[in-house]
Amino acid sequence: MKELTERHGCTLLTNHAHVLVCIAASPEIRIREIAAQAGITERAAQRIIGELEESGFLSHTRVGRRNRYEVDTGRKSGHPLERHLDVGALGFDPLEPSHAGGPR
Repeated sequence: MKELTERHGCTLLTNHAHVLVCIAASPEIRIREIAAQAGITERAAQRIIGELEESGFLSHTRVGRRNRYEVDTGRKSGHPLERHLDVGALGFDPLEPSHAGGPR
């Protein structure tokens, strides 16, 4: 997983933001796919999803054997330097299918 960052250099977004972008682009995405796209382990993806749900950035419903996630794009960041930003500031519209590749 580390090689992803090494190939692309410094990144400005956290793994939490990467997970949100993956989920917003594909609400029924599997944890394995999130981990691969974000360059983290499946366990880390699972932990981050739990933290995002606990913080109110994300919710899920069961659809058969899978989860369907929903991102709260109006949710404000809790960090003092980011309090003016909401999740929508990541540059995606989860209702617009053309953003399957991530943020604009």
